[in-house]
Amino acid sequence: MFESIKRLFGIGGPKADFPEMVNNGAIIIDVRTKSEFMGGHIKGSKNIPVNSLRSNLTKFRDKDKPIITCCASGMRSASAKNLLESHGYTSVYNAGSWRSLQNKLS
Repeated sequence: MFESIKRLFGIGGPKADFPEMVNNGAIIIDVRTKSEFMGGHIKGSKNIPVNSLRSNLTKFRDKDKPIITCCASGMRSASAKNLLESHGYTSVYNAGSWRSLQNKLS
């Protein structure tokens, strides 16, 4: 059961090298609300709230291009990761909190 929970939230397994991924063109999707995003975000990230992600999938045509999801705590970004993977995206990573990801990218 614990392994299922870890997979759901995208934790465990091999560590993702987020700086390397971003340097190689990975897309960062911040799935918080617009007002949360306006309060602070990672430069260059795209704000697509998790509840509107499904209707915006056509913005990401290359299903093999790395996508990094983030939010406030990791819950919504985990949902976004699962949604993307269920639609055939093959290289999706849940980075959890945008602040944590920002620190890793600095």
